[in-house]
Amino acid sequence: MSARILVVEDEAAIRLALRGLLRKDGYAVELAESAEAAFRRLESETFDLVLTDLALGRGGSGMDVLRASKAHCEETPVVVITAHGSEKIAVEAMKLGAEDYVPKPFDNDELRLLLKRALERTQLWRENRWLMERVERDYGFGSLIGSGAGMREVFETIRKVAETDLSVLVLGESGTGKELVAQALHQCGSRSSRPFVAVNCAAISAELVESELFGHERGAFTGADARRIGRFEAAQGGTIFLDEIGDMAPATQAKVLRVLQERCLERVGGREEIQVDVRVIAATHRDLAKEVEAGRFREDLYYRLKVVELRIPPLRERVEDLPALALRFCEQLAERLERPRKTLSQEALSALAHHRWPGNVRELRNVIEQAAVLSSGEVIEAADLRLESAASAAEPSREPGSVSRSAAPADSELSFRDAKRQANEAFERDFLLRALHAHAGNVSRTAEAIGMVRQSLQQKIRELGLRETRSDESSDE
Repeated sequence: MSARILVVEDEAAIRLALRGLLRKDGYAVELAESAEAAFRRLESETFDLVLTDLALGRGGSGMDVLRASKAHCEETPVVVITAHGSEKIAVEAMKLGAEDYVPKPFDNDELRLLLKRALERTQLWRENRWLMERVERDYGFGSLIGSGAGMREVFETIRKVAETDLSVLVLGESGTGKELVAQALHQCGSRSSRPFVAVNCAAISAELVESELFGHERGAFTGADARRIGRFEAAQGGTIFLDEIGDMAPATQAKVLRVLQERCLERVGGREEIQVDVRVIAATHRDLAKEVEAGRFREDLYYRLKVVELRIPPLRERVEDLPALALRFCEQLAERLERPRKTLSQEALSALAHHRWPGNVRELRNVIEQAAVLSSGEVIEAADLRLESAASAAEPSREPGSVSRSAAPADSELSFRDAKRQANEAFERDFLLRALHAHAGNVSRTAEAIGMVRQSLQQKIRELGLRETRSDESSDE
């Protein structure tokens, strides 16, 4: 979509020349012959940039146009044209918010470059604003990691649908990485150079959610002192991620449905229909099908959103990913704090495997970062992990025929070597049992998922007697 530029110039020859010049660069150019005409255009339309002469013949000056533009939409850059010797006035315009100025007589190429850079700076500022908001809402983990069947299925779905514009509904418990999946879909697709705008629907009050999503006009409500671009418009050409959409009020659901169906919206307090070209990715931890049955979520919106449905497994079902995730978080923290990277002992990994992780990957990162900062040595030990005792002690639900996990020995009369050996065996037993269960007992798939050679895994299974105790598991034959 080409940028829309409003040219405000009282001299007809210069006005028409500027229109011809800027149209050659692909801009959509609108003209105003006076400040009054500019006021009317700014009241009813949105522009990506305003180019105005400071010396206008009647109805106001370029400074008045600058003030009006900033009052209606503060984000719109304004470039002013100054007469020779009026640099002092140009400086005053910059103080009032002008993006830049160009003195007469100006070079056409210099003007085109100046406007191009002004538009690029504004676009970058908008993208960075949304990026900083996302960072402030950091979910607590930095990248998608997974080697098990569940995560491989997630990756395969991302690869298949990233290049399309299909709506995707991401389902999963809190902390599993739904926003990271949305980012991966955006970055792997054709819209990756355009904005990715994330909105946490549960974190915005019901009174402000429509203003946040669709923007508002000046005077739409108390405190609306200027026009504001909403999240859908900010994501123009890119992707909007509607997180926790299951918490959205029914009235807002209806307006989101309209955007999906008609690809247009109206700002709060406005009448102008604004075309939007965005890809919509939604996420929730709720069971939307049950929400539809209960009448709390619109059925038509539900089916619009779930053109592709993508489920992220909870961390307790991804035991094979625990070591890789934990080490990645150690590495990221070391880079951020500029400290040596720490690693984890086998006992610490065993403790992680025994935890239920109700907070999923977000909780794991918090635990690892806290342990890395507070532990005194280069290796994080089990005692350094601040795990919730109730959650750690809770046994996971088991399939019929599975065995209980072996607890680490508490006999204080054991030698350190024997205690360590028993603890290692307990970890290996628990880790492999859960990994085999995750892959329906298939040794080949389990070995691939946890990074072992198939024959080595078979030997370990025999050593630990897992085939005898897990007689319900299927074989590879």
